[in-house]
Amino acid sequence: MKKTKNKILNDPIYGFISIPSELIYKIIEHTYFQRLRRISQLGLSYLVYPGAHHTRFHHAIGAMHLMQKAILVLKNKGVKINVDEEEGLLIAILLHDIGHGPFSHALEHSLVKNISHESISIEFMKELNSIFQGELSLAIKIFQNKYKKKFLHQLISSQIDVDRLDYLNRDSFYSGVAEGIVNSTRIIDMYNVFNGNLVVDYKGIYTIEKFLLSRKLMYLQVYMHKTVLSAEHTLMNILKRAKYLASNNISIFSTNNLKKFLSSEINMNDKKNISENLKLFSKLDDYDIMISIKEWQNSNDHILSCLSKQIIQRKLHKIHEIDKKDSKYIFNQTVKKLNKKYIKKKSEFEYFVFLIQTKHKIYTPKKNPINVLSNKKNKFELNSIEKELNFNKKQNTIIKNFICYHPSIRRIKNEF
Repeated sequence: MKKTKNKILNDPIYGFISIPSELIYKIIEHTYFQRLRRISQLGLSYLVYPGAHHTRFHHAIGAMHLMQKAILVLKNKGVKINVDEEEGLLIAILLHDIGHGPFSHALEHSLVKNISHESISIEFMKELNSIFQGELSLAIKIFQNKYKKKFLHQLISSQIDVDRLDYLNRDSFYSGVAEGIVNSTRIIDMYNVFNGNLVVDYKGIYTIEKFLLSRKLMYLQVYMHKTVLSAEHTLMNILKRAKYLASNNISIFSTNNLKKFLSSEINMNDKKNISENLKLFSKLDDYDIMISIKEWQNSNDHILSCLSKQIIQRKLHKIHEIDKKDSKYIFNQTVKKLNKKYIKKKSEFEYFVFLIQTKHKIYTPKKNPINVLSNKKNKFELNSIEKELNFNKKQNTIIKNFICYHPSIRRIKNEF
């Protein structure tokens, strides 16, 4: 790994972050990676938390920094990580989110269907590997969990990976939601490797408990905030309407980068055209979406115009939490109240009244469980974290149901 000459970035959370090698510096400088400066980390969360304007670029650099610390901790504990593995690990975490599209998760399946951002990330890595003459081969193996040392992949993708450690602290910092703060330094110091897998030293279990609680609170207060959900579903409906109009040869404004994604389905699973499709995707960012939405406020299509104005002017759909058993009745009653000026066909009401269900498991014991390493009578034992903490399975899953509707609809008091 060829060292760089004092290349550093100043991060508001960690302070100075060093760029450890020439190859990593070149990857950061590449246009594919620089695009992450224009991809928001938290979608439209800034409509609720004004400070949440940080980007995937910030997060990727921060995660790389934490990985450098994790490597040092494990090496000091006698875990063997050679120079090539170290660089491969840093490249893999740096590029783990490079496949995100505009507004991150909010539009993940709106512009490109039937493929996840992780799969697109792998395709970007392969393309960069070709550009850098095979120097990313090990990073790709680690990212895809095809390398012999499984703990290297677990540092990137598991339930205590450095990805989560960075985004919880970063999202907490920029949103101002202090409940999301986690002690990343303490958790990384408790990292260890046992039988080839990433584990946590026993004395770190209460720090892990706090980490899981912080994760839950961030989902409740930020990621699943009802106003954010309203805004992001409206954004999805805007793109849905724009694609409908474009596919029916109805002329609408769009940036050149967005135009091809509206008028036709770009198949990112098409291996023959993957290089061309990646180039198209790499030119698309938040700016294309927002520029188009600003113009769509003046569209002749009343639905596209109305929804676009709602985002730009922050006149969002109203949203209320409801019981699932009542959802069908409430939905039907709400549709009846919809002002006829907003819909010309019955099929159009779905843009103005819809149900949302969000579901998330904070910790999944059956998938990459967090294992705790204890030393009793000079004998190492491995226990899962849920046994050590008497984990409450009922409180582990967050499920919320909402009715979302146009602000012109007046809600009858106590109806839902």
